Amino acid sequence: MTDPAAFFDGIIKILFVCVIITAAYIITTKNLITLVRVYSLQSLTLAAIALALYWYEGTTILLAIAIITLVFKVILIPYFIATIQEKIRIKRDIEFHFLSPTSSLLISLALMIVIYITLSRILLDTLVKGSLFFFGAVIGISLVLMGMIVTFSRKKAITKVLGYLSMENGVLLFGLFATELPFIIEFLIVIDLVILILLTTILTVGIDSTLEEYHNRLHRFYLWEEQEESS
Repeated sequence: MTDPAAFFDGIIKILFVCVIITAAYIITTKNLITLVRVYSLQSLTLAAIALALYWYEGTTILLAIAIITLVFKVILIPYFIATIQEKIRIKRDIEFHFLSPTSSLLISLALMIVIYITLSRILLDTLVKGSLFFFGAVIGISLVLMGMIVTFSRKKAITKVLGYLSMENGVLLFGLFATELPFIIEFLIVIDLVILILLTTILTVGIDSTLEEYHNRLHRFYLWEEQEESS
């Protein structure tokens, strides 16, 4: 008979590997459509982790977090970003600030090692070191820093938003394993992300345009056409 604890450990470790792979892919890829899909996969992985923790611990808040992550971060937010990407007709982000994809990935790996060593020393005499909760904290902090690297190294506004969203996923992962994360806090974070994306919609359309071009670009979002029809 399979030991439930061993089975749980194996599932979580596989999901940890998926999180790291998606984070590395977000750092290195240039295709915006692929970036959105990878972010959706990363969020789906976090939802699966929350469900696994719910199955193991039976805490209702974990089930609520898994559901809201699935609805907002796996379905609604990626769909909204993909719609923006289609409207502005930008398929690739090939320009980088300061760091290339390769150097960004190498720095991310170095930061992950530093975080692991630092937390190992802090938790040297505790039972937490070496447990899944320890690795969850390490990967959560690493994911925040990797998302920050994406935000600072990319030029396109949509890519920066995806970096910010990846940072928020890191906060969620850290909260699942290292701290208590009330449902209301996660809900407010999601609302904050939705507002951020709405603002980025306007910035993405008009940040590199003149005042004359701005009106024409807004037609792609049908914002002005509805006003003209109603008048």
